[in-house]
Amino acid sequence: MKNIKITLPDNSIKEVPIGTTPQEVANLIGPGLARAVVVSKVDGNLKDLNYPLDNDCSLQLFTGDTPEGHDTLLHSTAHLMAQAVKVLYPETKVTIGPTIENGFYYDFDVDVPFTDEIIIKIEKKMKDLAKSSQEIYRKEITSKEAVSFFKKIKEDYKVEIINQINQDDLITTYRQSNFVDLCRGPHVSNTSKIKHFKLLSTSGAYWRGDENNKMLQRIYGTVFSTKDALKKHLKNLEEAKKRDHRKLGRELRLFAFDEEVGPGLPLWLPNGTVIIEQLEKLANETEKNAGYHQVRTPHLTKGLLYEKSGHLEHYEDSMFPAMDIDGTEYYVKPMNCPHHHKIYASSPKSYRDLPLRLAEYGTCYRYEKSGQLFGLMRVRSLQMNDAHIYCTKEQFKSEFLAVCKMYLYYFEIFNIKKYVMRLSLHNKDGLGKKYVNIPELWIETENWVREALIEGKIEFEEVTGEAAFYGPKIDVQVWSAIGKEFTLATNQVDFAVPARFNLKYTDENGNEKVPLCIHRAPLGTHERFIGFLIEHFGGNFPLWLTPVQVAVIPVSDKHLAYATELTKILKNNGIRAILNDKSDKIGFKIRQAEIEKINLMFIVGEKEEKKKMVSVRKRFEGDIGVFTIDDIMINLNKEIKNRRFAHRKETATTTK
Repeated sequence: MKNIKITLPDNSIKEVPIGTTPQEVANLIGPGLARAVVVSKVDGNLKDLNYPLDNDCSLQLFTGDTPEGHDTLLHSTAHLMAQAVKVLYPETKVTIGPTIENGFYYDFDVDVPFTDEIIIKIEKKMKDLAKSSQEIYRKEITSKEAVSFFKKIKEDYKVEIINQINQDDLITTYRQSNFVDLCRGPHVSNTSKIKHFKLLSTSGAYWRGDENNKMLQRIYGTVFSTKDALKKHLKNLEEAKKRDHRKLGRELRLFAFDEEVGPGLPLWLPNGTVIIEQLEKLANETEKNAGYHQVRTPHLTKGLLYEKSGHLEHYEDSMFPAMDIDGTEYYVKPMNCPHHHKIYASSPKSYRDLPLRLAEYGTCYRYEKSGQLFGLMRVRSLQMNDAHIYCTKEQFKSEFLAVCKMYLYYFEIFNIKKYVMRLSLHNKDGLGKKYVNIPELWIETENWVREALIEGKIEFEEVTGEAAFYGPKIDVQVWSAIGKEFTLATNQVDFAVPARFNLKYTDENGNEKVPLCIHRAPLGTHERFIGFLIEHFGGNFPLWLTPVQVAVIPVSDKHLAYATELTKILKNNGIRAILNDKSDKIGFKIRQAEIEKINLMFIVGEKEEKKKMVSVRKRFEGDIGVFTIDDIMINLNKEIKNRRFAHRKETATTTK
């Protein structure tokens, strides 16, 4: 039998018979690796462990604690769950089971409601199937064969999926025992490699996310390579539940939703409005120092404007339907860009006027399907920290980099330690469809952005096919204190739309040129960003941002007059203070302030009143001493002005 040469990552070479699988190579290396390996890369391409090697090649072997291995475990466990459901409830129709961050889900069309008891039952069956050591086989078949097979086993949803695939494409299936499912793979080679998993929750989900389709039942789950990793993840999930912005938003009286107002339309309560105001104050200060000009634009606009901008062509599904006003179609605005272009065009510009930076805190409206609405994270009414920078080609790099550095400045203020700048590029196949068809400008602007990031020594990663329709962009991904990922903001290049609006400037030689435009929103929408901050801080906001900064607590009613005077002094000095004038015991009042996550308590009794002082108590620290009113005001104002972040155990972040 002919032998082939396998090159391993350490450049060592193993000579093995042709047809040897990656799993067999792992067996040769050692029993520990043989047990732990879950997927391989052959010449840089992910392959199943039972893939036969028929040529000289490079080989990488991945265990379940690597990104490649973990993703493979997630895919495989989703199939294991679907198999368990089919074994227990044979009439079930399976739909799709994708992976999500640190987990997976699968949607089922089944008449049996997935109660907690049934979820336990499904999980037990999964463990039995995993222990039975079923081999998992990959097979490629034609679309016609796939349709015939899934029709025969009455899996109608699979048939619908296959019919939407190019009929010339081969379909990949995976089989374990009698269960067969569609999947590109790769998967583990044997169910015994799936050990440490947990089913987490259930929910309803419309087929294809369309409320006009049938409601399905969804099961969420997760899997890890070790028991400790699973245990740690489950602990983080419990912490995430405590920090859920919807829960804390209610408890801290930040925002509310009301069906009579409409889904996805948040009502900002006084406490939440304080946070919005403080964020806008921060942004205003930062942008003023960076040379931005504030503008305002209407909420309602003729449809012709969005035809010109291209948004009706590329973005209409995310816009609310048009309304007829005096025979003309109007739309509530989904973004501020076209309006800012009109402001730019309202007067002639020369190179001396550039860069021109226009900022707005306008409210926009976007149609999110009801099934996709989620607290503040997916809403229909959005207050945006929006701005557009009009500049020359020569100014572009410095302006784009300045925006990225503004992000880093905000990250420091909000103690965001882990983040990724993701450079989203176009896909050639999408030109003229998903993207404007100017290939030379795509290549040029993508290179500019790449060079700017490199020159600024800003770490980034690249992803193809996720650019805006008018240019490349930076998507800013951040992680909260407990490791939850959020898409925070975006920094976009627009080389196409300014020309559509006939935007011009006169250069130093008197020639007319089209400016470049940078779309940026470092704080994203207030809704999403505040949702992130609630979970990031666990509701324990830093002093400058918290809705109520000080609770003034008299020991008894005898000291109410002094407490009232103190509260007035604080408010007159710009401190957000409240007076607890109830006749409750002091311990109860302190506990109440802690529940409301008020950072500072000023406690006044006979001693404090006599000396015109206050006893100061900090959350997480307890009593810190007695201070004069003047001294405490100096310290308070200094901390608020500097927007210092008080490091606490509850808000410790993960590292990059």
